[in-house]
Amino acid sequence: MNQKIRLFIAIELPEAVKDLLAETAVCLSKNVPDRAVRWVNRAQMHLTLRFLGDTAVTQLPSLQDSLDEIAAQHSPFQLRLNGLGAFPNRKRPRVVWAGLMGDVAVLQAMQAELEDRVVEMGWIREERPFSPHITLGRVKDASGAQALDWSVGLANLAVTVTAVQLVQSELRPSGPVYTVRHVANLGRRG
Repeated sequence: MNQKIRLFIAIELPEAVKDLLAETAVCLSKNVPDRAVRWVNRAQMHLTLRFLGDTAVTQLPSLQDSLDEIAAQHSPFQLRLNGLGAFPNRKRPRVVWAGLMGDVAVLQAMQAELEDRVVEMGWIREERPFSPHITLGRVKDASGAQALDWSVGLANLAVTVTAVQLVQSELRPSGPVYTVRHVANLGRRG
């Protein structure tokens, strides 16, 4: 039997950024009915580079090696928080997010390399283009989400990217539980 685990590749956020994003979510939702938006738990906020889904445990070593190899080719870089938005848009929000600016081209290049590598390893290429963002919440009731307060500002806090992580996501009734399975440091050539 081939055991499978649910995985994604992500960038961890500094604690100060998580604090600010959690406070921002509270301000955004002050007039929103309780169950209209499922807000991301502060501890679980991250920047997803690639969702992998159910993955055979036997693929972990090659995934870890690939992350190490790609991370080693990139020096640490800077991102900054940059405003709030929603997919597909603010009038019909499904996902509420915080945007990013700064070395976004570097981030996109690294993500494209990761995408190419996982496709080589057997994953199906993502159809949607990579859109760098940090998910703050998922809308469950579109009518209730109309009360989101888009006038809330967002300070442009810095996010220094020094590593990428391979994260396991275990779905539970109380919400997902994340476990970091591997950290690949940027600029570390083995």
